[in-house]
Amino acid sequence: MPTHVAVTTSLRDAKRLETPWPFTGRADELELVRGSVAAGRGGLVVTGPAGAGKTRLVTEAVRGTDRARAAGTPETRDVPFAAFAHLLPEGITLHRAVHLLSGVRLLLVDDAHLLDSASAALVHQLAVHGRTRLLVVATDGASVPDAVSRLWSGELLPRLALEPLPREETAELLAAGADTSLEPLTVDRLHRLCRGDLRLLRHLLAAVRESGLLVPVPDTDQWAWRGPVPITPAVRERTAQVLDRPRTEERETLERLAFAEPLPLDLDPDALDIRILENLEAEGLVTVDDHGAGRLAHPLHGPVLRAAAGRLRARRLAVRTPDRTGPALEAERAALALRVEQADVRPVEAPVGEWLAAEGVPLPAGYAALRARFARLGGGLRDAAAWAREGLRTHPDDPDCRTELALATAQSGDGARGGQEAAVAWAAAARGDLDEAVRTAGRGDPYDAVRLGAPERAVGRLTGVFAAHADALARADGPALDRVADELERRGFLLFAAEASAQAVPVHRDPRAARTARTRAAALARRCQGARTPALSGLVLGELTARQRQIVTLAAAGLSNRQIAERLTLSVRTVGNHLYGAYTRLGAGDRGALPWLMELPEPQPA
Repeated sequence: MPTHVAVTTSLRDAKRLETPWPFTGRADELELVRGSVAAGRGGLVVTGPAGAGKTRLVTEAVRGTDRARAAGTPETRDVPFAAFAHLLPEGITLHRAVHLLSGVRLLLVDDAHLLDSASAALVHQLAVHGRTRLLVVATDGASVPDAVSRLWSGELLPRLALEPLPREETAELLAAGADTSLEPLTVDRLHRLCRGDLRLLRHLLAAVRESGLLVPVPDTDQWAWRGPVPITPAVRERTAQVLDRPRTEERETLERLAFAEPLPLDLDPDALDIRILENLEAEGLVTVDDHGAGRLAHPLHGPVLRAAAGRLRARRLAVRTPDRTGPALEAERAALALRVEQADVRPVEAPVGEWLAAEGVPLPAGYAALRARFARLGGGLRDAAAWAREGLRTHPDDPDCRTELALATAQSGDGARGGQEAAVAWAAAARGDLDEAVRTAGRGDPYDAVRLGAPERAVGRLTGVFAAHADALARADGPALDRVADELERRGFLLFAAEASAQAVPVHRDPRAARTARTRAAALARRCQGARTPALSGLVLGELTARQRQIVTLAAAGLSNRQIAERLTLSVRTVGNHLYGAYTRLGAGDRGALPWLMELPEPQPA
């Protein structure tokens, strides 16, 4: 979301100017900001971490509207009315400034935490008078002038506290803005390291690409990042608080924690100065758990500290190396296996496997297959395929990894090959041969038969919520299917919950209940990384806006963005933004999935 322009000093150093990535995600927040500046509203304060996309959000929200803009800067914090110098005459009084700006319909005040005191007082008075609608943007963690903080603490304006961009929307942003298709484990790594700092996200991706660290994933159009974090000037700036510690003993403690990753380090008071640890914890650089084990608080700090250490220093400090993580990796595998056995696939931390994968260390095939299964059962089909491929990277003939890859790709609507019954059934479903899929599923996993709409083939072969699903579907009981969907979602089975909700739609007698089930099924399906299974047929297209449906139909027919723009008298950029929005709602990665989706039956009125 952030805009970055490369500054050049000579022709030899000149680089292609980077254009803004398409605005992606933040749909709810965007509508809230737009509503806040509607007629009769006083405005809104938007706060959030540095780099979270606050300015881009409000700029997108007011695009095309008549507004004035002011911004604070560090250099002018002591200059009265500096932020409004372009809007006000010199030597003006506060009273006169309020009078002049009260005629402004909409005023966007960016970086309000950097306002000089006179400008802050002016913004506060404009809010008191209420004749100018205000959009005020400030950064969390910064020292904010009292006149600005009183905007929300004094309830003059509502406040939107912007959270870091979630993983799913980070993936959408990377898919929309990057010119490279990234595999899910790389997306996860970028998301973890940047923690919602979108400026850092874009910079780090560029640095990884320029360093030659992106490698193609076999048999896909995706690229993966394995190995070190590039230590660029921007990365050093973000991590200066750990790299430039004035006290040698503090730097040594931070490095010991860094070289202990991915496992926590036992903070032995006899080996480490407890006062140093207390200071680092107070600064938010170290976290300590209930067992006295510590970690670095920010996931970017460990890779940077390790990369900045010399070879001899790294050898001395390395208390955890990949070949010593075996017991911890086995503990993760056992914990994941138990969760699957207990029918609970809610997200769980498993940092050891993620760290080994990020470092490019070969993973045991059994662990990779289990991670793929855990992700698939939770609806993370792209994640499942990525973990399966990670296992196949060094164990190309492993049957479990091959089956998981086949299942994940087939349930995404792609063709798949698999020797086991489950994979064959879903490959048939992907081809549209539902009869063959049901026949094959009946000989394999009985729950697949339920998901494919044939609960009679699973009678007496299931237990728990899965048996309840089969029973509710067999009885065409809409409310019971809703309850099943509730329980499946609670346990983390998002795709299964989406399918149960979709199956409830045609059997509900109450039209309102049917509409609710349809909406819920579509919302759950959008969280399942491109899932396209028979139970979801006919749902997702009904979730598009009229304009999105029009553009998607033309794109599915093979028209380019430019051809669509010419036909509909739109800009190419607008067409692209509508398509990205449609991809998000459809759970599609690109236009290659659109022909398949357009063949689905139209959703019938409930």
